[in-house]
Amino acid sequence: MAKEEARDIATDLVDFLNASPTAFHAVDEAKKLLKSVGYEQISEKEEWSLQTGNKYFFTRNHSTIVAFEIGKKFIARNGFKIIGAHTDSPCLKLKPLSKVLKGGYLEVGVQTYGGGLWHTWFDRDLTIAGRVILKVGDGSNSYVQKLVRINEPIMRIPTLAIHLDRSVNEGFQVNTQTHLLPVLATLVKAELNKMVCTNGLTEQKKPDEKPNSSTPNHHPLLLQLLSEQLGCEPGDICDFELQACDTQPSVIAGAAKEFIFSGRLDNLCMSFCSLKALIDATGSLEDETGVRMVALFDHEEVGSDSAQGAGSPLLYDAMSRITSSFSSDSQLLEIALQRSFLVSADMAHAIHPNYMDKHEENHQPKIHGGLVIKHNSNQRYATNLMSSFLFREIATKHNLPVQDFVVRNDMSCGSTIGPILASGTGILTVDVGAPQLSMHSIREMCGVDDVKHSYELFKAFFLDIFNRDAVAVDV
Repeated sequence: MAKEEARDIATDLVDFLNASPTAFHAVDEAKKLLKSVGYEQISEKEEWSLQTGNKYFFTRNHSTIVAFEIGKKFIARNGFKIIGAHTDSPCLKLKPLSKVLKGGYLEVGVQTYGGGLWHTWFDRDLTIAGRVILKVGDGSNSYVQKLVRINEPIMRIPTLAIHLDRSVNEGFQVNTQTHLLPVLATLVKAELNKMVCTNGLTEQKKPDEKPNSSTPNHHPLLLQLLSEQLGCEPGDICDFELQACDTQPSVIAGAAKEFIFSGRLDNLCMSFCSLKALIDATGSLEDETGVRMVALFDHEEVGSDSAQGAGSPLLYDAMSRITSSFSSDSQLLEIALQRSFLVSADMAHAIHPNYMDKHEENHQPKIHGGLVIKHNSNQRYATNLMSSFLFREIATKHNLPVQDFVVRNDMSCGSTIGPILASGTGILTVDVGAPQLSMHSIREMCGVDDVKHSYELFKAFFLDIFNRDAVAVDV
């Protein structure tokens, strides 16, 4: 039964991954899940009228989403149980002027987003996805945002033949400016297909330029493909935010069907597990004294400093608005913050069998070994004695495995939204994540069992009526 349950949860994750090629699509899928179980969408632009026992969500920039449910016994001074994760992953994003013509090829100009393993993007069947702004109606000033995804492979970044670079296997050095341009088509075939369109995405003309000297910012062929997918005219496309995406679907794989092979596991795996845990814990709000919350942020991979990133006041503002909905006493928020607990959930590094020396000898997280608690004395992770103890106690109480990770002293350490949120709110925070391999590759892998472990421990975190003050805070 446990094996079947693990497979069911992993299958749901795979479906979520396949529907979420971008952060925008991931948030859209999260909205669908929340609405299907009765969550009410609210807006930051409006006043909130909240009630205990109810559940809500809001989005920002269509790439960050916060969902929360208010316990029946909640009062304004009570704390929040929060899981924070992120919706973005390293990728190649189209430049504002993406039209490139070289050597008789139509190429697409891209810029790198985050710290990707860029060599893994070569020789993959690629497409594009993201969001567009469309003009609505004739001659009107009305516009609408739509998500778009071209399902078939339309681009590829070809590697150079070994005959032209005999030293490539000694070390493949990627020049991200010159080597990473996807090939869309040959100029000859594009001309033969007569994919010509008139649109608003044109370069600004100088005053002395002739009207016909302006060239489109993007290949007409690319705009034609987008318009066909959107069911509009190419000229209706005003602007877009698109990225290259792998077309190979996410799958449950391995000889024993024990792995998930997919892009964007970092960090859609933790996003999905936390969201599913929140939804499945909803039925127990009668005795809940606090607020349960999941916050999925954009832009973690580039530092979180944006209006929709963890470095923004978004989380603090949301907690403030929730608390003030039940009391006008502004001091109660500060009390609530010190009664709250935040789990920063971001994928962790599993021990790699071919690079054993890259892990600290006594801290080697294993796939199928459960969630990893991340520690760093230099505060690259927000875990401390109190937060790790309390989180481990929940795991022990529910008979769920956990592991520990510390980076080698002679290696640099990545970071998460944990320290950013902890320093911005003062909330007790623990950094955790499911173990995985190939992090930041276009194709990553993790364990089926760890998806189940993560979901169950996140759900236990929401359901557990813990008292963080049961452990002495003053020594």
